[in-house]
Amino acid sequence: MSGHSKWSTIKHKKAAQDAKRGKIFTQLAREITIAAREGGGNPEFNFSLRLAVDRAKTANMPKENIDRAIKRGTGELKGEELAEITYEAYAPHGVALLIHVVTDNRNRIVADLRRVLTRQGGSMADAGSVIWQFDRKGYIAIVPNGADEMAVFETAVEAGAEDVVISDDMIEVFSVPEAFQAILQALEALSLDFESSELSMIPKNTLELEEKETLQVMSVITALEDLDDVQQVYSNLDITDEVMAKFEEMD
Repeated sequence: MSGHSKWSTIKHKKAAQDAKRGKIFTQLAREITIAAREGGGNPEFNFSLRLAVDRAKTANMPKENIDRAIKRGTGELKGEELAEITYEAYAPHGVALLIHVVTDNRNRIVADLRRVLTRQGGSMADAGSVIWQFDRKGYIAIVPNGADEMAVFETAVEAGAEDVVISDDMIEVFSVPEAFQAILQALEALSLDFESSELSMIPKNTLELEEKETLQVMSVITALEDLDDVQQVYSNLDITDEVMAKFEEMD
């Protein structure tokens, strides 16, 4: 789980940087459109949409962009024919990858994924060969900032959390998907500083590599995430604090 949490943090930092260039807005709009298409356009009754809208607001996406994306999802505005797909792959050194995409062109994204992976020593995988290594979980990351850690722990567990991991710079809450909404709502009542809240794919076991190999895999994941159609890349790579600091210096 440590690999997931550290990588989640750097992805959110990267998202904030990308938002300054407007690059992430297309990805966020597609996420909102898909959520509205599947559950309706009212965030009060569509939890997935509410999460997507919250992420868009965090990235300072303009309100009119959010509203247009919702209307495309509900059919009020004409938009792209979007497909939501998860591809399985391997990065170098046997690191398992799940690549979640939202695309209007399946052939293009498959070609793009193959190009990035092939150039950097990875490969696409057969369906089912990777996904079994992950569990779908609710994941909430909280920046402590003086929060009452015991109160967070007790609130999360009472609401149905499976695990709460407390470290110096992060409080992480894991749950089954069915309990995620109740846990998030209970924690929101504590007025916490949320780094992330999402339904995620958590590796059952993580793979630890030497520093050079870890940095190589992190570069592959970053290259995949830079593709416009890629929404999220999950991996079973374990990343130490030291390697994370070095990667941030390189970025």
